[in-house]
Amino acid sequence: MTETVSEMHVEAARIQQEIKDHLGVRTADLVFEFSALEGKIKLDLITVNPRHNQAFLFHSETGSDKVDALKKMLNYVQNAKEKENSYTIQWAANDHKELHTSYFRAGNVMDALQKLYYGRDMNTITVFSVVLNPIS
Repeated sequence: MTETVSEMHVEAARIQQEIKDHLGVRTADLVFEFSALEGKIKLDLITVNPRHNQAFLFHSETGSDKVDALKKMLNYVQNAKEKENSYTIQWAANDHKELHTSYFRAGNVMDALQKLYYGRDMNTITVFSVVLNPIS
């Protein structure tokens, strides 16, 4: 039996809520951005920091449809601490000189910086430091 469109929407909403609950963030601070990519669905999970109103990439997943991509994202969210390193990046937007500190989980320094720069021109942010945090 195939799922109806309505059942898929309900399942997608349930998984999105589970991701939000697991991350412990407000709904307004998390954006699920879906796009088509080579016949599949790409999901970019974006976090919005309420202190400085900047959006950063949390993680991307690709699936056969929205529900599949969401299931992969939920699995990532539940297991990221074991699989990826934690990085602290200190940065400032070039039009504001206030120093900000943001935290990212990534496989390496370049991936952490890509999450910081997601959706913005690299010339709009100055990075002052990237630190690999000790394993806790």
